[in-house]
Amino acid sequence: MIISRTPFRISFVGGGTDLRSFYSVEEGQVLSTTIDKYLYVAVKRQMGIVEHKFRINWSQVELCNDVEEIQHPIVREALKLLKIDFPIEISTFSDVPASTGLGSSSCFAVGLLHALFALLGQMVTKGTLASLAAKIEVDILGRTMGAQDHYAASYGDFNVFTFHTDGRVSGEAVFYNPQVKAQLEKNLMLFYTGLKRDASEVLGVQKKNTPDKMDVLRQMKNLVGPLREVISSGKNPHRFGKLLHEAWTLKRSIAHVISSSKIDGYYEKARKAGAVGGKLLGAGGGGFFLFYVEPQNQEAVRQSLSDLYEMPFAFDANGTRITYYDQSVF
Repeated sequence: MIISRTPFRISFVGGGTDLRSFYSVEEGQVLSTTIDKYLYVAVKRQMGIVEHKFRINWSQVELCNDVEEIQHPIVREALKLLKIDFPIEISTFSDVPASTGLGSSSCFAVGLLHALFALLGQMVTKGTLASLAAKIEVDILGRTMGAQDHYAASYGDFNVFTFHTDGRVSGEAVFYNPQVKAQLEKNLMLFYTGLKRDASEVLGVQKKNTPDKMDVLRQMKNLVGPLREVISSGKNPHRFGKLLHEAWTLKRSIAHVISSSKIDGYYEKARKAGAVGGKLLGAGGGGFFLFYVEPQNQEAVRQSLSDLYEMPFAFDANGTRITYYDQSVF
């Protein structure tokens, strides 16, 4: 049996410029990190005497003998891509529900590929895992989504990813000292709105609006440099919250489906209670809110959002990794 562990991501600024509708015209860029909430994928090669060649355990249990019968699209295409046709069981477990803005499908795609490559006895780079995971979701399955989630989940830690017009993706680590990281962990708060949404639907509207919103998206991309400077220099951490607020103001102007009166209400409550700034994570429409709140105001913000679930977290610096490896060959 082999088990992979892949972290969920938080995107701070630049989201939306990793969509092909933007970076095919000019370079996109995002700054993101990963947190200590994980998705686990367990894979096990089975003996030939099992009743079904493929057993896939997710929100349902699939028992199939032909790869084309598998309903889970990422599992089906990953097995086809790696030419796996032997009896196998695949199970997945997650710390966080899907469709909540933390990049769960990309996290699963990366973790599944990592585990399958390990099962085949192959070591591949994090860049390969990310690019193949993006290929499955964007190119093969035709989902309307960006590629930043795959790269964030693969690499972990704080990174700036640049999406070039020729389709290449390059990444640069964001340097910081431990005190800055600790302060950000102390001042950032995550709240689950309880609202789920289909990211592809939200991003589909954004994709349609991209030609008319290029300047807004360009402004969002231009926040990457200033936020990177705040993290690397450790100076004026209050500005971190201001930049999140600016990013959210720009983002919600791209499409009406990104926010709602209910979401706006939560945001205003948090701001009035002392949050410097924040943003809805992922495509929008629901999921998690991230707020930058200095310690003296955190209890007030917590009380203002008392009907939401607060999720404590720390940052993850490792990205996807194999946590259990017991290679049995039949």
